[in-house]
Amino acid sequence: SILNVLGMKMRPFRYFDGESRGVDVTAMMADLAGVKAGDVVLLHGCCHNPTGANLTLPEWQAVADHLERTGAVPMIDIAYQGFGDGLDADAEGVRLVAGRLPEVLIAASCSKNFGIYRERTGALIALSDPARREVTQGSLAFLNRQNFSFPPDHGARLVTMILTDPALRADWQAELEEVRLGMLALREGLARELRDLSGSDRFGFIAQHRGMFSRLGATPEQVERLKTEHGIYMVGDSRLNIAGLNAQTVPILARAILAVGV
Repeated sequence: SILNVLGMKMRPFRYFDGESRGVDVTAMMADLAGVKAGDVVLLHGCCHNPTGANLTLPEWQAVADHLERTGAVPMIDIAYQGFGDGLDADAEGVRLVAGRLPEVLIAASCSKNFGIYRERTGALIALSDPARREVTQGSLAFLNRQNFSFPPDHGARLVTMILTDPALRADWQAELEEVRLGMLALREGLARELRDLSGSDRFGFIAQHRGMFSRLGATPEQVERLKTEHGIYMVGDSRLNIAGLNAQTVPILARAILAVGV
C-alpha cells in the first residue's frame, strides 16, 4: 500500500504455491526473468508475511545469482528476525545477498522483535560500491529531510540501550527465543492435532512454516464459515495468526478447520 500511495510502478511475481503451501521457486524465477538493471525486487528476509513459507539458502543463492546477472537491486524487508529459526539463522539469506551484490537495500524493523510496534523503530541499510557511497548517503539524507527531518528518538534509544548493554541484550535474546520456541510448539501442536483428526499429513506445512503467520489455503467461503459457524477470525486469504493461539485453542481450531472442509 505504501508503494501504491507513492505512485510507483509495480509488477507482482508469483511466490506461494497454493497446493503445496510452499514457495513456488520455479514460478518465482520465471517471473523474475524479465527484471533489468535498475529494477528493485522486494523480498522478505525471513518469516514471510502472509504465507509463512520461506526461501531455503540454496534458493536464496539462485535469487542472488539471477539478480547479479541482471543488475536488479534487491530490497529485503526483514521485519520478523528472531521469530523463525533464530536471530542468526533468520539473517542467513540476507547476509548471502549482501555479500554477493554491489547494491542492496535492507529494511530492518524493530517493531515486533523488540515489542515496540507503536514506536515505528527500524533502519534502512543501503549497501553500495565505494564510488556511489556519497551519492547514496546524500539521497538518503534528502529523503529523511522530506519525510520527518528529526524522527522520534524513544524507540531507537531503547533498542540502542538493549543492544549495547551485554546483560540487557542477553535478556532480550532469551525472551525472544522463548517467544520463538512457543510459536514453534504451537505450529507443531496444530499440525499434529490436524493429522490425528484427519488421518492425513496434508497439514504438515504448518509445522514447516516459520514466523507468526501461515496461509491455510482455505477459500473465502471457508474463511467466512470459520467466522460465522465457529467464531474464528482470519483475513480473507486465510492467513492464520499462530501467535494468537494457545494450547487450549489449538484443538478447537483444528476441529473447526476440518469442519468447514479445508
